[in-house]
Amino acid sequence: MPDKKIKAVLFDLGETLLNFGKVNTTRLFRQGAGLSYDFLKSAGQPIGKFNYYCWRNLISLRIRYWISNIIRRDFDALTLFKKIGTRKGIKLNEQQWQHLAWLWYKPLYKASTADPKTKETLTTLKDSGLKLGIVSNTFVHGSSLEKHLEQLNILDFFSVRLYSYEFGFRKPDIRIFKIAAERIGEMLENIMFVGDRVDMDVKPAARIGMQAVLKSAYTNTGKKIPKGTWKINRLSELPDLIEKINTEK
Repeated sequence: MPDKKIKAVLFDLGETLLNFGKVNTTRLFRQGAGLSYDFLKSAGQPIGKFNYYCWRNLISLRIRYWISNIIRRDFDALTLFKKIGTRKGIKLNEQQWQHLAWLWYKPLYKASTADPKTKETLTTLKDSGLKLGIVSNTFVHGSSLEKHLEQLNILDFFSVRLYSYEFGFRKPDIRIFKIAAERIGEMLENIMFVGDRVDMDVKPAARIGMQAVLKSAYTNTGKKIPKGTWKINRLSELPDLIEKINTEK
């Protein structure tokens, strides 16, 4: 019989590794607009009036987000900010553009939390020989997300990091799960996928043969848990769950 023990764990990002909860996106966006506006102004860039700057970016972002949901393909917010900015004559190097993207994201970062003992849990998983990775549907540029993870001192745990804006498809498309499996170097049946969405995470992961784990979050409240799916309330439950699964294999 084939070995079906868990050898790698892939995580979703929002409401799984990082908890954002229900937030006032317009308020946070306006805060990000203020931070990025002040940066551009201090750098002597042709920025214009704040309200115009804020709403121009907000409307553009919402239009792209609306389109992405129709075509089921995420966009890169950093590329969008560059496009809007260069049209207004803003000139930055790549490091500055990434810093600008981080300033837009920073209010959401400050509003987020992580499960207690997240770093300790990841350390336990890594020390047990498991490979760890991330597969996330997102339009936020990887430089901002990875800075967030770095602030939590957990970035280096993840040897594989896939962000949907880098591809022409996103979860629940099984292609992104298969690419993650190839990059982490394990068979599908030896991989556990942990996420908060029934439709985007656990169903497609289970369909291609991964062990699916649903983490409790507002995004799955009242949702029916698919048969064969494990459920956890906190990430700290994973080491014991994996030990249980591997003992039974």
